[in-house]
Amino acid sequence: MSNIKNGFYGEFGGRYVPEQLNKILDEVKQEFYKCKNNSEFINELNYYFKNFIGRPSPLYFAQRLTQKLGGAKLYLKREDLNHTGAHKINNTMGQVLLAKKLGKKRIIAETGAGQHGVATATVCSLFDMECIVYMGEEDTKRQALNVFRMELLGAKVIPVKHGMRTLKEAVDEALNDLIQNYKDTYYMLGSAVGPDPYPEMVNHFQSIIGTEAKKQIIEFENRLPDYLIAAVGGGSNSIGLFSPFYNDKNVKFIGVEPAGKGINTGMHAATLCEGTPGILHGFKSYVLQNEYGEPLPAYSISAGLDYPGVGPEHAFYKETKRAKYVSITDKEALNAFLELSRTEGIIPALESSHALAYAMKLSKECSKDKLIVVNLSGRGDKDVNEVYEILKNK
Repeated sequence: MSNIKNGFYGEFGGRYVPEQLNKILDEVKQEFYKCKNNSEFINELNYYFKNFIGRPSPLYFAQRLTQKLGGAKLYLKREDLNHTGAHKINNTMGQVLLAKKLGKKRIIAETGAGQHGVATATVCSLFDMECIVYMGEEDTKRQALNVFRMELLGAKVIPVKHGMRTLKEAVDEALNDLIQNYKDTYYMLGSAVGPDPYPEMVNHFQSIIGTEAKKQIIEFENRLPDYLIAAVGGGSNSIGLFSPFYNDKNVKFIGVEPAGKGINTGMHAATLCEGTPGILHGFKSYVLQNEYGEPLPAYSISAGLDYPGVGPEHAFYKETKRAKYVSITDKEALNAFLELSRTEGIIPALESSHALAYAMKLSKECSKDKLIVVNLSGRGDKDVNEVYEILKNK
């Protein structure tokens, strides 16, 4: 089910960009529409999904955790098992094939947690393309391992040293680069944000998550789940899980945002819970902003979630009440990180730990016949040093 019309999801989305970008965005959109239903393109994408990324990713019943919680059955969609360790590779594989069709050889990207940067560097290496990744200087420190991985794969990582030095500033720099170099450059946006057609494209390439999960849960349980739960920063892993279930009205969607150090502290990135409609990075959605429409600093323990905006399709889901959005603190996410590691032998990314933390709360409140699917969007390898430092200093 597509909710988009002329680049808008209801009143959200669209394209609010300098005039010189309209032409390149039109070119990208035209090529995307041509490719997405083209059997040759689909076959090539499916080949790499299966043989390079390792899809389908498993749906795993977390039996010990379920028993411990005593409530609903918890299933984990194991995007952490993809090549490069997260869902991001689904989108970069689709977009790199698109860039190849457009004849572009220079790829730019932004990254927060580094997983999109690693996924971009990976596909650029695979297809022999120049790769430039913008990353907030603060995030390069928190995610030093991923910076090294990107460089190993041949990417040039450029630390952004102004503002909060996190994801927002990285997106700013990538957009500036595109304006200056659009003739030979393809911007590989990593989340379901940005100007039209990026939210639609990212949804399309990430919807493989929900498509697989729907088939898998029916094989396990002979019915659809009661709840789908996923973390929301920009919103690509969650929209990828949710959108194939859009018309299944009995399946409830819950997006989990970072409450950081607590909603009342101002140190959070709970955009849908606390933000207001505004324009950021060329699209309209909910934004954490002041009374002058300037973005406020966003904070989260997880570098991939500290973005002051959110994908426009999520804003549409909120307005139409198709999804519920909640928030989880750093402390709760950290506890879930430790719980899954010790109970199931799976170390999750801190981003995914937010979704897991809420799912654990919900499971306890539900009867044992309820089914919850959590998108385990990434693995925790990249976060273990940060968690180690946090626990050491407690």
